Amino acid sequence: MNVLKMTDLDLAGKRVLIREDLNVPVKDGKVTSDARILASLPTIKLALEAGAHVMATSHLGRPTEGEYEEKFSLKPVADYIGELLGKKVRLIKDWVDGGFEVAAGELVILENVRFNAGEKKDNEALSKKMAALCDVYVMDAFGTAHRAQASTHGVGKFADVACAGPLLAGELDALGKALGKPNRPMTAIVGGSKVSTKLTVLESLSTICDQLIVGGGIANTFLAAAGMNVGKSLYEADLIPQAKELMAKCDIPMPVDVVCGKKFDENEPAIIKSVHEVEDDDMIFDVGPETQKLFSEVLTSAKTILWNGPVGVFEFDQFGEGTHSMSMAIAQSDAFSIAGGGDTLAAIDKYNIKDKVSYISTGGGAFLEFVEGKKLPAVTMLEEAAK
Repeated sequence: MNVLKMTDLDLAGKRVLIREDLNVPVKDGKVTSDARILASLPTIKLALEAGAHVMATSHLGRPTEGEYEEKFSLKPVADYIGELLGKKVRLIKDWVDGGFEVAAGELVILENVRFNAGEKKDNEALSKKMAALCDVYVMDAFGTAHRAQASTHGVGKFADVACAGPLLAGELDALGKALGKPNRPMTAIVGGSKVSTKLTVLESLSTICDQLIVGGGIANTFLAAAGMNVGKSLYEADLIPQAKELMAKCDIPMPVDVVCGKKFDENEPAIIKSVHEVEDDDMIFDVGPETQKLFSEVLTSAKTILWNGPVGVFEFDQFGEGTHSMSMAIAQSDAFSIAGGGDTLAAIDKYNIKDKVSYISTGGGAFLEFVEGKKLPAVTMLEEAAK
């Protein structure tokens, strides 16, 4: 992937506009989870240390486009970054038409991009105004790279220089390593409730990986396709033909035992059963101990692991052992591992293996679209800008 990188540029004295993903949860005017801010900070610091005039912006929440609403303001984010940097960080409320000064080595936060009419539609006039504010535009928000919007795509087409920030560049390098020319054997794990939402991902990965582990409701559809009774479990009968096609062209290790309950409840007793013993009123909530061993062996022999989604209802501890044992196998593996998707990150946090996964993707939807083989608009724009 041929894109210009921010780290290759001399930013001294330049007006630098950085599009970050600072879409963090805010409650009562305070940031409640700072993961995305912490991920963005190294990029901002690099630009500041280089002596650039730094402007950073992001979306936050889903305000009505073109309307200011205080609860979606980036003010708490600007204050939080100011605390981390140990200096005041100004928030510029009306910034699109310029009219504000930024000193060399200073950071300002430009208010929520979604307060600007035309942001989501990638409006050309808005994009040109954003581009006029800077000498260098830096796209660093992988989580929004799959959306063609003014602050993630349009601005880069009109900026003098458009480049990838370190966070975005790192993400593209890691995904390229896992999907471009992976060390083999490669194993992919795709969990989640529905085959329908992950069908393109499954089809794409089935052509790349050596083994494909399926989990959650997705695995139930595959069990049903293999002729097993799945009782009252979540599954999609209409997608059984697609599951059969995938099983014919890819090595998909099937569960041999499962953990069942009668209803979806955090106090529901867990019962381990062979896949041949599932009754009509059973609901499958996890894979059993024999399957856990089987999956762990597959992961132990892998050289590349891509992980998206848990294999059970891990929020309830009695149905979390499948995801836990898989997490431990990944943590202990020497393979290059990349993980992405909200539930996956929650599992990584719960089982405390963050420092044992080679790369954790910051983008949910963008991660999946990249895995599906789709062109991400922001990346395409950066490739064009590098020509």
